[in-house]
Amino acid sequence: MYISNGDKLKSWNDGPVKQSIIDFLNSSVEEGPNYIEPGDRIATFDNDGTLWAEKPTPVQLHFLFIAFARTARNDPSLADKQPYKAIIERDETFFQRVIEQRPEAVMALEDALARQWAGKTPDEFDMEVKEFFKTVKPEKFASKFTDLVYKPMLELFDLLKDYKYRVFVCSGGGRDFMRVISEETWGIFKENVIGSASEYEYNNGTLIRLYNVLGGIALGPGKVEHIFARTGRIPVFAGGNSDVDIEMLESARFKLFINHDDNEREFAYKNGAEKLFNIAKENGYTIVSMKTDWKKIFRS
Repeated sequence: MYISNGDKLKSWNDGPVKQSIIDFLNSSVEEGPNYIEPGDRIATFDNDGTLWAEKPTPVQLHFLFIAFARTARNDPSLADKQPYKAIIERDETFFQRVIEQRPEAVMALEDALARQWAGKTPDEFDMEVKEFFKTVKPEKFASKFTDLVYKPMLELFDLLKDYKYRVFVCSGGGRDFMRVISEETWGIFKENVIGSASEYEYNNGTLIRLYNVLGGIALGPGKVEHIFARTGRIPVFAGGNSDVDIEMLESARFKLFINHDDNEREFAYKNGAEKLFNIAKENGYTIVSMKTDWKKIFRS
């Protein structure tokens, strides 16, 4: 049995937020009413804005916009279809809907994603993602995208593993995009990454991506559905930062809300999280203030 005094959470300031995490984990492994069987120790986390910076544009959207713009230039017939139309016209309203993970906008994006790489092998897709991370830089920071991971969250992952929790990332974004960097960036095995994804077909010794989106998009209730489909369980510990994480957080015993309120070291905003912020305050979720609860934000 591992009982923590918070020694692993070095980038977290001492206070009620840090202590609530430690108290929950300790009680979950001690015999008593809060004990959680090892098999049920499932922790799930959103990605954009929960594990790494999502402003000014979420990382995967940056990747997709570059790819879709190239495709639209080569195929004028796509000019009136979303998301190509928005990219060509630089439609900031559509982009904002995507950033806020509005289901209709994300579905248009996922549909285009499935079409973009249909017929490609996983290795071909992975090569494009790796090239993106190698050549494209963030707009605000002089770091690689993979350096904009939140160090306090990586420490939390390590602490959860000490308590024999299995840690999963669940995002409305593309599962296969996240898997390319999950092991070296988050220390999370590829199979523990859950998200919206294309179907695959294995034929004549080759695995290829199909056009169809597998099982719908992982947003709102879809997150809980995808988590259960992957694990056979409902999470007991969950972390998120936007309205599309509400159902995932409400399904868990311990609910961690990441509040972006540090405009000096990162960004300060609540757009796309207004409803969750109110629910978190009203229902006693553990609310992380990036400004006051984290000594350091990025791992770089």
